[in-house]
Amino acid sequence: MVYIQLFDLIKVLAILFFFVLPGCYSEGRFEKTEFPQEPVSQNVPAINMNETPDVLPVSSIPEQIAEPPKAAAEMPAEEKQAAKTAAEKPADESPKATVVEPSRAERVMKAIAAAYPDRVGPAEFRNGDWAVPIRGVYYYYADARLLPEELRAQSVNFDPQPFYRYEKELPPWKTPSAEESERYRNMTKARQERKLKRSQHFFDALWRAQNKDQSYDRVKSIRFLGKPLFLHYAILEELSLVEEKILAEAKTNAQIRQWINSLDTVAAWNWRNIAETESRSFHSYGAAIDLIPKASATKGLETYWLWAVRSSPEWWAVPYSKRVNPPDAVIKIFESYGFIWGGKWNFYDTMHFEYRPEILILNDIPITGLH
Repeated sequence: MVYIQLFDLIKVLAILFFFVLPGCYSEGRFEKTEFPQEPVSQNVPAINMNETPDVLPVSSIPEQIAEPPKAAAEMPAEEKQAAKTAAEKPADESPKATVVEPSRAERVMKAIAAAYPDRVGPAEFRNGDWAVPIRGVYYYYADARLLPEELRAQSVNFDPQPFYRYEKELPPWKTPSAEESERYRNMTKARQERKLKRSQHFFDALWRAQNKDQSYDRVKSIRFLGKPLFLHYAILEELSLVEEKILAEAKTNAQIRQWINSLDTVAAWNWRNIAETESRSFHSYGAAIDLIPKASATKGLETYWLWAVRSSPEWWAVPYSKRVNPPDAVIKIFESYGFIWGGKWNFYDTMHFEYRPEILILNDIPITGLH
């Protein structure tokens, strides 16, 4: 009986082994489970596992490992605001380029080119400095000396040309402090002891006048506010338009009419140096004009710092109320056509106007009548 039962058990096992189990494998019921593979990162190159180095090369390491994004509720307030700003930023917005301020040399030479477009060519950077051409000859900034190529190495022999701050409005009067008075006193002494010497090469070329005879050939006789004068032919139109505007204003402005009637003479061309210097005056080119008042209009008042020294050694302390100033409307008319007024200088000259449009351009003061 025992043998029969053992035989039946073996029979069942054989049936299972030969018929049932192979069918399960063929139907895939017991296949090996494989987990899905993550795609290879585009930032990390594939590595040959047969040649795996001990340390990954630097180039194969991503610069930054991205963390899973946080849920909005988990974000601190500042992170929420940053995320909002980033989402609102236009996709094509690029970082702003750094603005490089032009050098003093570039600004001055470009202002000169803009001031005299009929005589001066465009400013350009050449041979290590900014320069402008006049009739084929280049004049270089040369630390404000304005020199031709052959004199650049001698720039130390000349004082700089004045390219100064020129106020749009006359600043409110303020009594000079003790320190300011001492500074003016030293400036006056230094001016008397050492004669200012500027290179005139550029302005000689600009006004085509290297000597008195050449300069005289360039001036023309005209009348301004009824007074005769000699003026450089290049600015005849500008001064004529100044006169036209002044006379138009005088029709409704009693102050201007009174000022016109107070004029004694008008002087322009005069071949000479600036007083107490070895530098040529703009009067030498017929590019400056002095509106000289009658003696009766200057009683107790000053017009020129050097004349003021005779009665007041502290000439710098003479307030505006003690100076002979043209009406503000007259000053504005002159400036609108490229003339600057000497009354705005520290070494004041209230009767003096000269044609220097580059100074106005450098100080962002608009010029209406520029050629």
